[in-house]
Amino acid sequence: MVDEEEQKEYRWETGYEKTWEAIKEDDDGFLEASVADIIQRAKRKRQAQKQGNSKLGMMRHLYVILDCSDSMSSQDLKPTRLLCTVKIMENFIEEFFDQNPISQMGIIIMHNKRAEKISDLAGNARKHIKAINNLKQTSLIGEPSLQNSLEMALRALKLLPSHASREILVVMGSLTTCDPGDINTTILNLKSEGVRCSVIGLAAEVHVCRRLANETGGLYNVILDDCHFKDLLYQQVDPPPAALTLESNLIKMGFPHQMSVEGTEEPLTMCMCHVDSTDEGSKLNTGGYYCPQCYSKYCELPVECRACGLTLVSAPHLARSYHHLFPAANYDEITYENQTLICFACQKNFSETDKQVYRCPNCTKIFCINCDIFVHDILHTCPGCATNLSTFQIAHNTTQ
Repeated sequence: MVDEEEQKEYRWETGYEKTWEAIKEDDDGFLEASVADIIQRAKRKRQAQKQGNSKLGMMRHLYVILDCSDSMSSQDLKPTRLLCTVKIMENFIEEFFDQNPISQMGIIIMHNKRAEKISDLAGNARKHIKAINNLKQTSLIGEPSLQNSLEMALRALKLLPSHASREILVVMGSLTTCDPGDINTTILNLKSEGVRCSVIGLAAEVHVCRRLANETGGLYNVILDDCHFKDLLYQQVDPPPAALTLESNLIKMGFPHQMSVEGTEEPLTMCMCHVDSTDEGSKLNTGGYYCPQCYSKYCELPVECRACGLTLVSAPHLARSYHHLFPAANYDEITYENQTLICFACQKNFSETDKQVYRCPNCTKIFCINCDIFVHDILHTCPGCATNLSTFQIAHNTTQ
């Protein structure tokens, strides 16, 4: 992988290209439609690169390391780099737990040459969003310390069981890092522990960040603007291929149930989530989810039982994690030659501007590019195959 990166040429080393010819004005003289088309095709290209039938780390444990140094006060992202990052991270956290409901996340910030953990590994999205929002009042001082932050995350990830997927995502705004020792040693430790590190740069490419991503099998990208920043961040939503050190194992899970008896009302009780909470106050209520092993009460799922350690989930949570293993088949891009008048999914009429359409290899239905992206990013099931029982069974038999 490192050799492949070294063989790539930088932009200023490549031949002369007329890159502006890819962007064309529409009838009203605007460029938005052309830019949106380029972004959509880039998304579809990434979708086509995904490989099915690959081993994925479903129980993900992700530490997000955010730069809160003086460089995050720059206004190249509006209103500032930090405030733009906070806003995008809020939506990312919600999307991450929606697509990975049995995963956990933690947040570390780096400022003034130190690392500070503001949120431990947990599966509560609201807790992480609240911690992210509190960063709006934080003081941006000093330089970041990438090594201290990586070491703090590694200490927590090393304690996880062998079947857990270990990941680190660094959002780096600074071009420098002030470290107490040799960061190359830390990178080797991360690699030996099977921790996948990805970096999103907000300024320019930094050699140590490139080396960190290459050595650990992660991704490294530098943003162009806030839209590109959001696109790169959302690439981290889908679970990555499992590390070589990741072991397969059976995980014991519990499906909570209601304790109510017909004809009686449940008593007012406090859930284990808020039994020692100081910031949200006590929550006495009658409903809740009860652990099938020790009968502890919780107000939301998924959660790890604080009494017996059992992972409590519901069937929809497992279903949302399951679709990553068996994604919908990639559609074939074909030239539009009046094969059909409308898109099978959204019923939009095809016109002369639709030079390319997309065909499912199983049910042979024709779709527009918007529906192609929607099916593979959100729906995860082909509408044509789902409405035809024979093709739906064929598609599932081939994926399994």
